[in-house]
Amino acid sequence: MHYLELVGLFLLGLLAGEELVVRYGVHGAMAVLDERGQVLARQGLIARLKVLVPSIMVPAVLSSAAVVVLGGTGAGFGFRLAGGAALLAFVLFTFLGTVPINQRIAEWDADAPPADWRAVFRRWERTDVFRSSAAILAFALFLLAVVVRLG
Repeated sequence: MHYLELVGLFLLGLLAGEELVVRYGVHGAMAVLDERGQVLARQGLIARLKVLVPSIMVPAVLSSAAVVVLGGTGAGFGFRLAGGAALLAFVLFTFLGTVPINQRIAEWDADAPPADWRAVFRRWERTDVFRSSAAILAFALFLLAVVVRLG
């Protein structure tokens, strides 16, 4: 169980770190680009992250679910359960929020984006704040569960 916890923490740390950098680093820097530059940058980011994020997210979710189920109800259970809920929120924000918007953006012509492109980006950003925060919170809660268990 301890090895599974460590693997899960490693994966959640990678996921939370990636989300932190993309949300508060990359997207802030892209805001200074012109219309065409923003569309192209987001399309490039989407193309790369649609491979990277699932390759981290799927094993992180599976290992975290296993830790919640197999970890018992002893020390740290509440934090594990809350971490699992935060990770579920991350998955829901991903599949119900950012993925549909990303699919739409990926199909745009950078030289002629739709008239509502700024509104779409703002909607994506609002959703991504919750999404990235959920990933970071999940990591913190699973980490706290280990700290409580180790006493």
